[in-house]
Amino acid sequence: MASRALGSFVRSVGVHISRNGPCLTAARHLAASTSCLQHRRSHFLAATANHSRPQTSLRDYSSKPPLTLQIIQDRVMLVLKLYDKIDADKLRVESHLVNDMGLDSLDCVEVIMAIEDEFGFEIPDQDAEKLLRVADIVRYVADKEDIYE
Repeated sequence: MASRALGSFVRSVGVHISRNGPCLTAARHLAASTSCLQHRRSHFLAATANHSRPQTSLRDYSSKPPLTLQIIQDRVMLVLKLYDKIDADKLRVESHLVNDMGLDSLDCVEVIMAIEDEFGFEIPDQDAEKLLRVADIVRYVADKEDIYE
């Protein structure tokens, strides 16, 4: 639009100005640059017209997968089976970590730390001293996760 107005002005005034004069040359450059800017602007608007609809941002939240007593027991058993000082063939839910599995106090601490890592919460030392059987660990985790069956 500005280039059209400028062009018509130059044409009307151009009769009185020589064709190679500095004013006419400057006016032609200005008209060309204005036309180029308009082309770029229209190209930009056309390119962004499809993307101009409002974007709604959604935030997805998820919770932990639902736990059951059986899932907790399977996960505890897997952690204990992966511990190198426990014989996986002898491991049962009723097994005592010290008497049946032959673990010492340091091994029990490592097992409790592995359970903490598996379930994502900390077990206080007072509670950890009471967890000597696999069934005790399963019950403790179920109580912490509010699983009652």
